[in-house]
Amino acid sequence: MIRFSDEHVWVRLEGEQGVVGITPHAQETLGDVVFVELPDVGRVLAPHDVAGVVESVKAASDVFAPAGGEVTEVNEALRADPSLANSDPLGAGWFFKLKLADRTQLDTLMDDSTYAGFSQSS
Repeated sequence: MIRFSDEHVWVRLEGEQGVVGITPHAQETLGDVVFVELPDVGRVLAPHDVAGVVESVKAASDVFAPAGGEVTEVNEALRADPSLANSDPLGAGWFFKLKLADRTQLDTLMDDSTYAGFSQSS
């Protein structure tokens, strides 16, 4: 199951963890990603907390937590090669993993079709 926030971040449920990244719409809007700042492992995030930063040739943008929880892992491959956020935003370009505090928070996020309509209007 994958869900999307109105801040153009996705979260995919994998067991008790949520894998988080920026959406294809976000990376297209930003352009070529050249730097990412990832949260510290062990950091506890609430929904909508700034979890990191993504910088492109056009702009810098905050990356917001789509749900609350503790950061359990960050994508070191993305830190080494930020262009993964462009080439594979829903796969190898993930940003961090969260041990979710409350899985029901995902119910407030958008599904694929709802997000598709939202991203076309934003």
